[in-house]
Amino acid sequence: MVTYNFHIISLVEGISPADVLAVLRRQNIKPLVKAKVVRWIILPKEMSKIPLLAYNIHWDMLLILPGESELPLEARSFVKHSWSGNIGVGSSLMQGYEERNAKLLRPPPGSVKPAESYLKPISESSQGLSLSAELSQWVSNLEDERRKHPVSMLNLLKFAPNKRQQYKKYGQEFAKRVGSRHGGVAKIVAHVVGGQAKEQGWDEIAFAHYPSIEHFAAMSGSEDYQEVNKTYRQGALVDTFILCTQEIDDDGKLAGYVSSSSKI
Repeated sequence: MVTYNFHIISLVEGISPADVLAVLRRQNIKPLVKAKVVRWIILPKEMSKIPLLAYNIHWDMLLILPGESELPLEARSFVKHSWSGNIGVGSSLMQGYEERNAKLLRPPPGSVKPAESYLKPISESSQGLSLSAELSQWVSNLEDERRKHPVSMLNLLKFAPNKRQQYKKYGQEFAKRVGSRHGGVAKIVAHVVGGQAKEQGWDEIAFAHYPSIEHFAAMSGSEDYQEVNKTYRQGALVDTFILCTQEIDDDGKLAGYVSSSSKI
């Protein structure tokens, strides 16, 4: 098993993600994932509500670092608030991750189908992972660069008793029936093994790729996804949250940017 340490970070005013990444480079720490936080998609219902939501914290950054070490002292001086956990994943599953992720963030021109229509909301709230009017409007109002750019969704999962296998079936059905159609790919699935996340009761994380927030919105509003969602996912979870991020390069710029003129 390979271990990693993830951090959701709120930065001190005047500090940018690039400042944090510069410290990591000086310390020879290479993140597995470095990303800007975009917004909440699903809020936790009960678990971790105080550290994540109670103080109206604006979260800026997601880091997944190798091993179980904490952020370097210099980097911690840039952090206003943080929430973290240790995760473990089979080493074979992580072989070639960097190359696979690079291809997802910068796919060959024309290799990704355009997103289907997402303009028709199907629920009042996105809490059940279905397209809400608020989410649809937010996506529509984004600048083209942000709306067309790949997104990575951080999912934290707490399983209902004896429902882990049901959620595993959800993952299988998602990959078979939904992912290929809407471009969704589970990049990392890992057990929570320590840190605040473990102490507060979370079981797993999933880090999932979508070619754009438009693709995610189209998926969450689609009948094929909602059939899988309602059959396998919703009853399998006691609690969950989803945080939308966009991955960045060492300079803090969006990684794998695709211009609005591209075919995808």
